[in-house]
Amino acid sequence: MRDIFAEIWATAKRNKLRTGLTGFAVAWGIFMLIFLLGAGNGLINATEQNSNRFMANSMAVSGGRTSKEYQGLKEGRSITLDDKDFKTTTEKFAANVDEMGAVVEQNSVTISLGENYTSTTLFGVFPNELAINKIEMRYGRFVNNIDNELSRKVLVIDDEQARELISGDIQGLIGRYVNVGSFGFEIVGICKKDDSGRKSGAYSAFNTVRTIYNKGDKADEFHFSFHGLKTEQDNKTFEKAYRESLNRNHKAAPDDEEAIWIWNRFTQALQMETGMSIIRTALWIIGVFTLLSGIVGVSNIMLITVKERTREFGIRKAIGARPWSILKLIIIESVIITTFFGYTGMVLGIMANEYMDMTIGHEQVDAGAFKAMMFVNPTVGLDVCVEATLVMVIAGTLAGLIPARKAAKIRPIEALRAE
Repeated sequence: MRDIFAEIWATAKRNKLRTGLTGFAVAWGIFMLIFLLGAGNGLINATEQNSNRFMANSMAVSGGRTSKEYQGLKEGRSITLDDKDFKTTTEKFAANVDEMGAVVEQNSVTISLGENYTSTTLFGVFPNELAINKIEMRYGRFVNNIDNELSRKVLVIDDEQARELISGDIQGLIGRYVNVGSFGFEIVGICKKDDSGRKSGAYSAFNTVRTIYNKGDKADEFHFSFHGLKTEQDNKTFEKAYRESLNRNHKAAPDDEEAIWIWNRFTQALQMETGMSIIRTALWIIGVFTLLSGIVGVSNIMLITVKERTREFGIRKAIGARPWSILKLIIIESVIITTFFGYTGMVLGIMANEYMDMTIGHEQVDAGAFKAMMFVNPTVGLDVCVEATLVMVIAGTLAGLIPARKAAKIRPIEALRAE
C-alpha cells in the first residue's frame, strides 16, 4: 500500500496542473454548497426570529373605513370597535376563540418621577397581551385580571423608559408611584423594550385607561388566541364569518373587507413557511448543481488521466500486472484526491460560515422606528457538511471507476500503440 501511495504522489507531482484543477473542482463544489446553505439558513433564521414576536395562533382586529355604500350610508365611514363587537366575538365565536382581550391607546402621555420624565403611548390591555405579543418581563409582573376588574392604576414600563426615570438599578422602580399625566400609578413591572416598533409604550389595565381618558365603550384593537383552525381554508372561512358579524354591528356591507381589518398571525406563518421552504429548496438545488459540476470535473480529469497513461498501463500489463492492480491504482488515486480536497472545501466552507456568524450573524438593522435581525446563526450542521463531502468522495470514486475499468481491460498491444 505504501508503494501505491508513493506512486500516486509521484504522479500528482508530475501533473500538478491536472491534480490542481481536479482538486479545485472538488473543493469548490463542497465549499459553495456549505456556504450557500449557511447564508440561506442565516436569512431564514433571522426571518423566523423577526416574525416570532407574536403568538402564532392569534389574531389582531381593528376598525377601518367602509369602502362600499350600504343601507343608505355612504362609503368612507370610520369604524371603531366597541363592547358589542367584544361580546359578539366571545359569544358567537366561542367555539374557536380562546382568550379574549382588547387594547385602548392614549398617545403623548408623560410619565414622571421627580424631575425625570419620559413621553410615550399608554396602552390599556388585558392580561393576554403578555402571551399574544410575547412581552418579555424583566422585573415584577404584568397586568392581571384583578387590575382590570378593579380598574387599578398599575403601570408596566419598558427598560428604556425605566432608565429615563431612574439612574442605577431599574429594579428599584418596582412598587414606586409615578405620575402619568395628573394621575398617580404604581409601577408593578418592567419589560424588555419592543424593538419591532409596533407596540412601543407603557401598559396599564384596559378598564383603567378607558375610564380615565373617557373612551366610553370603544376599543382600538381586539387581540385573541384561537384553536381548531388548522388549514388556511379554515382560517379564511372563520375570517369571512367574523368580518360579516362585526360589519353588521356597524351597518357596513357584510363583504366590505376595508371596514374591519383582521391580522391573522397563523395564516401569515403558513405563508412564510411556504416561502422559506421555496428558498431552502432553491438553495439545495443550486448547491447540488454546484456539487455536480465538481463531480463532472473529476470525471473529465480522470478520463484524461487514463488516456494519458494508456501506454504506461499497457507496459504494466505486458510485464505481468493484473487488471485489478491497475483498477485499484486509479480508484485509490480518485479516492485520495476527492477526500483530501473535499475535506479542504468542507473546512473552508465551515470557516466562511463562522466568519459570517461573527461579523453579520447578529447584526440588527436599525430603521429608527424598528429594529430587525438580518442574519441569525448563518451556519450548517456538521452532519450536512460531512454528508456532502462523502457524496463527493463516492461520486469521485465512481467517476474514476469507469475509466479505470476501461484501462484494466485494454490489451497490452493496443495500449502500446496508443499515442
